[in-house]
Amino acid sequence: MSKGLNPPSLQGNDLIIAAMLLAVANFIVVLDITIANVSVSHIAGGLAISPTEGTYVITSYAVAEAITVPLTGWLAKRFGTVRVFTTCIMLFGLFSGLCGFANSIGMLVLGRVCQGLVGGPLIPLSQTLLMQIFPKEKQGAAIGLWSMTTLVAPILGPIVGGYICDNWGWQFIFYINIPIAVICSIAALRLLRPYETSTFKEKIDIVGLMLLILCVSSLQIMLDEGKNYDWFESNLVCCLCIVSIISFISFLIWELTYDKPIVNLRVFRHRGYSMSVLTISLSFGAFFGSVVLTPLWLQLYMGYTATWSGLATAATGILAVVAAPFAAKFSQKYDPRMLVFLGVLWLGILTFERSFSSTDNTFFQIFLPMLIQGIGMPFFFIPLTGLALASVNPDETASAAGLMSFLRTSSGAFATSIVTTSWENQTTVFRGDLVERAVSPEHVSAMLGGGEVSTQISTYIIDQTIQSQAIMLATNHIFQIVAFTFTFAACAIWLAPKPTHKANTAGAH
Repeated sequence: MSKGLNPPSLQGNDLIIAAMLLAVANFIVVLDITIANVSVSHIAGGLAISPTEGTYVITSYAVAEAITVPLTGWLAKRFGTVRVFTTCIMLFGLFSGLCGFANSIGMLVLGRVCQGLVGGPLIPLSQTLLMQIFPKEKQGAAIGLWSMTTLVAPILGPIVGGYICDNWGWQFIFYINIPIAVICSIAALRLLRPYETSTFKEKIDIVGLMLLILCVSSLQIMLDEGKNYDWFESNLVCCLCIVSIISFISFLIWELTYDKPIVNLRVFRHRGYSMSVLTISLSFGAFFGSVVLTPLWLQLYMGYTATWSGLATAATGILAVVAAPFAAKFSQKYDPRMLVFLGVLWLGILTFERSFSSTDNTFFQIFLPMLIQGIGMPFFFIPLTGLALASVNPDETASAAGLMSFLRTSSGAFATSIVTTSWENQTTVFRGDLVERAVSPEHVSAMLGGGEVSTQISTYIIDQTIQSQAIMLATNHIFQIVAFTFTFAACAIWLAPKPTHKANTAGAH
């Protein structure tokens, strides 16, 4: 039952406290998407695994979070918005502790999966509750507060994660969530109880949910483990591929014929929505893949600490925050397709510029292109979201927003696996090419003055030089592919028709 019908908006200190707790809850969930990026090498060292295996910490969280986003609407109707929010934030703190206590990669991935499952609903629910507690005349400020935490969290993630890893240990990137979750849950119980929504039993699309989980998880496992099993030379990888294809086709058929599908695939009939989702999925995947690759490259092969690699990675977000208000203003005045095109193309141009990096690059040479690149972020993200939701019918807004969030988050997880796998493969290819062209150890030894010790030293020098240059060439190659993906995504948006009205995103999940 509802705890109250149309309760009055909060005022004064109660409004400030409630708004802050909702913003902080959203902040830590989004923060945990990127805080682990710069921590991968520390986690890998602490658990005695390879850096590539360490990226499972990122992909497992992202996939689990993406799966539960479409469930948010059903959970809120079945158990109540405030009750679901409070339970999820409490469990988020609990599972964060599980991650911190993990002594194996299996236990850590399990904790991250649980984190993602309870973290997914917190993002849309925090937005919904902010709109409910603010007076109508101040709901613009509520949206601004929510958007700012969503934008700032990924920026601070690498910095906070790097500092904590270098000074406290990787476990504390998870421990810091515990007191925050406890405070937010207690405050939510006290302040948000009057805003509890009516509950009623609604049948959930169990078959659709199971098919969705089976499709996404099998595909993600295949992408993560394929390189370890020589891809399709392995029966396991072949089975995972077959399972993902069959479950995907079955999911499409079921969702398009079931009367109350968990994911409303019919929204793809709107060309504006389809092209917007394609653009945002490709762009976010390309961006997230490069964001994961950068700290790995800097820490493992450029000698950067987690703190400094975090500062370099976070550069993208600095000007993104500055440009966000202008992007929001311009999206109301100009054709959003042009803003999206220019924003995504700008990301591609700066990524292409980064593809000419060398092992001699200074911190400033790495930092500056990423700083300037951030200008394009809000100019594609803000108008693209509005364009997508303006392309669907008003009664489809919530399901369209949830599906878009699912695909955006999933594309980031898939891109992480693809990028790290391609990085390793290209490093092997470039190393083979460089070995063929390398001078002999004897020649280097002669240059160093000859002798047995000099021969050993020269062999080591050649090996280290070849490896570092192979890594650099592979990194530049990945950046070139990312730049091409941005360019393709920028052009795809022109297939969307010009919107005829603005979207109302207030209640969108």
